[in-house]
Amino acid sequence: MTRLAARVYSEERLGPPFDHLTLVVRLADDSGPWLADVGFGSHSTYPLRYDGRRDQDDPGGRFLLADTPDGDVDVLRDGKPQYRMERRERRLADFAPTCWWQQTSPDSHFTRSTVCSRLTGDGRISISGRTLIRTSAGSRTEQQLPSDGAVLAAYRDHFGIALDRVPEAAAA
Repeated sequence: MTRLAARVYSEERLGPPFDHLTLVVRLADDSGPWLADVGFGSHSTYPLRYDGRRDQDDPGGRFLLADTPDGDVDVLRDGKPQYRMERRERRLADFAPTCWWQQTSPDSHFTRSTVCSRLTGDGRISISGRTLIRTSAGSRTEQQLPSDGAVLAAYRDHFGIALDRVPEAAAA
């Protein structure tokens, strides 16, 4: 397993260094290398061929890994840039400063709302704050959860998480 640092695209601009951690793995049978990215939210369902530079169809979309002029690798989903990976292997400690910023800065989306998300058979289900988001076959619906009881029921029913109170974003 190799950890690579990535910078996430936001409104077609790259975020800060170490904004995202990706993994490149080889299987026990030495097949690969594979880009295995379970932490990016709406991403591929299956690992992507890391050394492949052609379109890769996946239930999550059509993915392309493209070499950049500076030696990095862009990951595109349905033609839209998602993030740019360095090729240099990184230690987990290298991510600590940006992780601290993401956990504490009022400018980080992680401090503004809670998020819980998982893949389903045909898409994804998420809770963001008090909004239940369903994505299925390329279609997205949002439902405002009207009460604390509805939020707690959504965590229980969709994620198997029994909570005694509604989660809140940490005050930054």
